[in-house]
Amino acid sequence: MKKVVVTVIGSDRVGIVAGVAAELAKYNVNILDISQTILDGIFNMTLICDMENASAPLQEMQDAFEKLGKELGVEVRAQLADIFYAMHRI
Repeated sequence: MKKVVVTVIGSDRVGIVAGVAAELAKYNVNILDISQTILDGIFNMTLICDMENASAPLQEMQDAFEKLGKELGVEVRAQLADIFYAMHRI
């Protein structure tokens, strides 16, 4: 399984979860786990996704998420989960 971590942070507004989920579906990326919280109006969401069957490479998705983030007024990042696993092995 090729896992990717997607993080979203910014001012809370309607449509953030829907926008990110729709973008993932567009690339045939499956959401495995999702955590979201709002603290004092700041929206924060982390998703663990499976991109084994993704229809595009990670770089293309990262570019699309950058554009989506600007549209939604948040910052959206996608990174390989291996990076996070490696950081916590030490």
